[in-house]
Amino acid sequence: MKRIIFTVTNDLNYDQRMHRIAGTLSSNGYQVLLVGRVRKDSKKLSAQSFKQQRLSCFWEKGPLFYIEYNIRLFFFLLWHKADCICAIDLDTILPCYFSSVLKRQIRVYDAHELFSEQFEIIRRPQIQKIWLWIEQFAVKRFRKGYTVNQFIANWLQERHDVQYDIIRNLPTEYPLQTIEKDNYILYQGAVNEGRCFDTLIPAMIEVNAKLVICGKGNYYEQTKALIKQYQLEDKIELRGYMKPDALRDITMKATIGLTLFDEKGLNQYQSLSNRFFDYMMAGIPQLCVDYPEYRDINNEFGFAHLIKTADSHTIARELNKLLADTVLYKGLQQNALKARSVLNWEHESLKLIRFYEELA
Repeated sequence: MKRIIFTVTNDLNYDQRMHRIAGTLSSNGYQVLLVGRVRKDSKKLSAQSFKQQRLSCFWEKGPLFYIEYNIRLFFFLLWHKADCICAIDLDTILPCYFSSVLKRQIRVYDAHELFSEQFEIIRRPQIQKIWLWIEQFAVKRFRKGYTVNQFIANWLQERHDVQYDIIRNLPTEYPLQTIEKDNYILYQGAVNEGRCFDTLIPAMIEVNAKLVICGKGNYYEQTKALIKQYQLEDKIELRGYMKPDALRDITMKATIGLTLFDEKGLNQYQSLSNRFFDYMMAGIPQLCVDYPEYRDINNEFGFAHLIKTADSHTIARELNKLLADTVLYKGLQQNALKARSVLNWEHESLKLIRFYEELA
């Protein structure tokens, strides 16, 4: 088994997680093709060690986009050779399943999150019913797979009787440069519903630093409106999508990182987000929600400042504490510098390589 196709619904330029997975397998002798989407404002694809293909759709978002993309992806998979097809999350699982059945291919499911339990989905019951049906139909038919933490692995086993490996999305270790901090607080990642922007934006009124937001998503326009509503245009900067190398530089220059989620959906409460480790790898302390997966790791490594609630008052108070308390800040920073030699992709990727070797 040498040819693997991975499928996502996002723009490949900004998917660091899939860059790591596809790049690792490519460097270990696999022929990898990563398939995503192209948007009207997409930039030229960055060169990688693996092949990439972006599918063009008429619809940009909503149910019509998912229907169109899944149809296009199904026919794309039918016409491209592969020994194994890996669906990333529920939004590409159906075309991967039907194509793998017709072509008798190995199929793998990469459950990056509890897709049907996202806040933006559970608040729309009719939409959630559709995703739950897709989940019930498809996941049990993907006997091989992996996910990012133990809770999701247990949840999938209880609901769908599948036993998946755990491969965390840890960043690649890189040398830290001696650079001057720019005294800004950084949020990196999807600007989506359920990420505490309703409380973070007003909290910045009382915080003695600038906020930089790198990313876009389904709550981007609402976030812009909140910034305008609270007259914080001079204090909060929206930079949109950033390519991985540029984002790394911005992260290293930041003073504090943010890992915030509303406690309104199981997916958010049991999450283990990329940015949690990205801040750690850059050696910067972070303000993080005190949810189970983050708490377990922080109990061992101690590089994040956890908060029980993410209301505006708490966010402002604890950010100012991090900015003012040099003993607390330096302690978290030193712990991050120690943790980065353990929590990195160089170690975690061995699990990925072993998974595909055993699959073959």
